[in-house]
Amino acid sequence: MLCSCGVHAHSPPVRAGVEAAFWRPQSRKKTPRNNKKLIGITMHPQYSLAYAQESDSRDSLRLFREQFYAPYLHGKRATYFLGNSLGLQPKNTQEEVLKILEGWANFGVEGFFLGNDPWLSYHKQVTPLLTNIIGAKEEEIVTMNHLTVNLHLLMISFYQPSATRYKIICEAKAFPSDQYAFQSQVRLHGFDPADAIIEVYPKPGTALLSTEDIVAAIEKHGDAVALVLFSGVNYYTGQVFDIAAITAAAHKTGAYAGFDLAHAAGNIKLLLHEWGVDFAAWCNYKYLNSGPGSIAGAFVHERHLNNNTLPRLEGWWGNNISNRFKMEENFTPSPTAESWSMSTTPIMLLAAHKASLEIFATAGFDHLLEKSKALSAYMFFALNHINQPPQKFTILTPQNSDERGCQVSISIHQDAMAVFDTLMPLGIFADWREPNVIRVAPVPLYNSFEEIFIFADTLRQLLK
Repeated sequence: MLCSCGVHAHSPPVRAGVEAAFWRPQSRKKTPRNNKKLIGITMHPQYSLAYAQESDSRDSLRLFREQFYAPYLHGKRATYFLGNSLGLQPKNTQEEVLKILEGWANFGVEGFFLGNDPWLSYHKQVTPLLTNIIGAKEEEIVTMNHLTVNLHLLMISFYQPSATRYKIICEAKAFPSDQYAFQSQVRLHGFDPADAIIEVYPKPGTALLSTEDIVAAIEKHGDAVALVLFSGVNYYTGQVFDIAAITAAAHKTGAYAGFDLAHAAGNIKLLLHEWGVDFAAWCNYKYLNSGPGSIAGAFVHERHLNNNTLPRLEGWWGNNISNRFKMEENFTPSPTAESWSMSTTPIMLLAAHKASLEIFATAGFDHLLEKSKALSAYMFFALNHINQPPQKFTILTPQNSDERGCQVSISIHQDAMAVFDTLMPLGIFADWREPNVIRVAPVPLYNSFEEIFIFADTLRQLLK
């Protein structure tokens, strides 16, 4: 089973056996800053390789794919549709991490204060690169820990149940790690998860949740709701949830609204500050290409930053920088979301994150979103074109372009595992979710229209 694919994208000294088939050295050619408007797909897509190649030739972002290492199979670059699981390695990552290693070698612990990129202020180069991607102010963003750790830390602040207001409302079949976090937090406060956690299910016979049903569930439980915590994008179907509407409904009933943005950050347009979201957390190894197990991110709305009555777990890295090194006994919180940070930032992980974010900044996130919609539209066109009666599969992801990002989830009606098992030997990296779902995610930084056509045509032939 293929999930977060461990293909080696860096330059190892020796490769042997099966791994050798995937490795091929790749250049580090730089791509100039993109200031052009994306031309992309026309209004009249065609199911042909020539059309896909023509669309690529008119794509002003097409050269950015050369800034990423990719798996090679039998000497040919594979089609990598796994950005929803683990993004490809940017070619500037090694250089950025090497700078940190050189600082450590040259200065030791004084690397926190010396060199071209002192570690103590290194995060100040990263946070501004996230503001447009997350839709937040700099002071509302902190890069720290890992996703589920951040969810737990934020729930300590924003899930403070009482005897009457103690319920958590979430999507049914949320990502398992989220479910574990919800259950353990509820038990920590002495409640029964079977009673305290309210899962909102799609209507029978459908795979998707309607915003109306989510809002109705929040209103139904009313004053008993302490926290509404949804994904930004459902990991299984690829459905984008209406974060603004869910937040408004939670606030109307007096509850906090938080979001797991693992499949949303770097994938869809986010306006967390504008929407009034109380808190959010996300990982950076999917669409943000920051490496397996990379450092994660968190958001806390500015209205909470100076609320000293809000409980939190405290650590010295969250102490105000003005007196952090005075080693005082009492905690003085930073006036930003950094006050939720507890431990020294892992600078090498932060460097890998910075390397990817610089590519986003060069390409322009709004341009990337525009290309993403074009790729997604062509993926849906191609899949619908080949799925003529009798239909061989069902697309679980919403047809409405405003309700999806990069990911497309395809439920194969027969012999699904056999189809999936054949894709990778043919050079197409996808992933599998039980019982019969293949997920693919063409991302705008390194995927192409031609790859979408090749995938659809390969699927067409396999389904014969």
